[in-house]
Amino acid sequence: MYHHRLIEEKLTNLAAYSKIVLVLGARQVGKSTLLKHLFPDVKHILFDPVQDFYNVRQDPDLFLNHFSAPIILDEIQFVPQLLPALKRRVDLSSQMGQYYLTGSQNLSMMRQVSESLAGRVAILHVGPMTTSEIENQASNWLSHYLAEPRSVLNMSAVTNKNLFTALWRGGLPGILNTPNELIPNYFSSYVQTYLERDVRLIDNIKDLYTFDRFIGIASVLTAQEINYSQLGRELGLTSTLAKNWLDLLLYSYQWDEVQPYHGNSIKRLSKRPKGYITDSGLACYLQRISSPEALARHPTLGAIFETFVVNNIKRMADALPIAPQFYHWRTNGGAEVDLIMEIDGMFYPIEIKCKTTITKHDARGIHAFRETFPQLRIQPGLIIYAGTECYPVTENVMAFPWYVSV
Repeated sequence: MYHHRLIEEKLTNLAAYSKIVLVLGARQVGKSTLLKHLFPDVKHILFDPVQDFYNVRQDPDLFLNHFSAPIILDEIQFVPQLLPALKRRVDLSSQMGQYYLTGSQNLSMMRQVSESLAGRVAILHVGPMTTSEIENQASNWLSHYLAEPRSVLNMSAVTNKNLFTALWRGGLPGILNTPNELIPNYFSSYVQTYLERDVRLIDNIKDLYTFDRFIGIASVLTAQEINYSQLGRELGLTSTLAKNWLDLLLYSYQWDEVQPYHGNSIKRLSKRPKGYITDSGLACYLQRISSPEALARHPTLGAIFETFVVNNIKRMADALPIAPQFYHWRTNGGAEVDLIMEIDGMFYPIEIKCKTTITKHDARGIHAFRETFPQLRIQPGLIIYAGTECYPVTENVMAFPWYVSV
């Protein structure tokens, strides 16, 4: 059964005003399924990293002569030779929605896109499914919060969902109908395919065993500030190589980063970005957490919860007309805010706590941010937590459950 995605309306609108639409995201997040659902009558072709079934690499123009627009071209990064030919083709026609492209390797294709398709392509990002998309509701509380922050107090928590199960399973569409006992097998195949089909081709990394261990270490450090020396030291790698490998995860959409907010107090603030594995289920598998029950007592539960919440918020932001800028904030004195969104000159601070009761003490980071930057237009903040009620914690901070219906 198809599950509706928040990005659908934005994608169809862009297709009406763009000759080429490029949908980017990690493997198996549902890019092809999304396009085939929205454009069921459009022919779909999947490219292979090894076999050149349609002789595209040798003669891309002949391929386009045979397969006329509109058409869905899946995993376009495997045939970069096709992009200049697409440019020539769309320049000859004013028709919108001619080509729908997907890609899971930003590193290997974005240079080609910028050189060949500048001004001709609309780019969207699709990630793992949000909690509401998994339930086939596709509701976006973030848009309501940004429009009127205190409106979240009127939202209702969904109380019949198990938090630990949601975190442990994650949001990849392939797990939707997979029983818990087979989830580890799914992620094992996912990682093996990623290593053999993506990593090896992107950067020609020969030591896949060490890279596999590197991903595991990165998963343990999810929701933490990035220390490249620490990452490299665990495997005997230089900090430069650790950064290069982390960039590879970033460009293949397995890793995401949130930059620090500097403001006017650069010397007092941490300058390190925070990193996140882009799916909490994958993070659990890489840490060898065997079940939701094991996660409930695992020492990285708080980091997994933060990873889950941040990923959900970013996916909701992708569906907005323009996404906010994301930051984290931390001083050398220990004051911090997990996530700060900036849009239209206003700032929306969010703290993330894996606990069932929120007190005024939990709001101290948001209050410290307001006191540090009185000149900013800071809106009422949220503490997203593992409870089931929306309620005010202080005058400018509200407790907000991890899963609500809008």
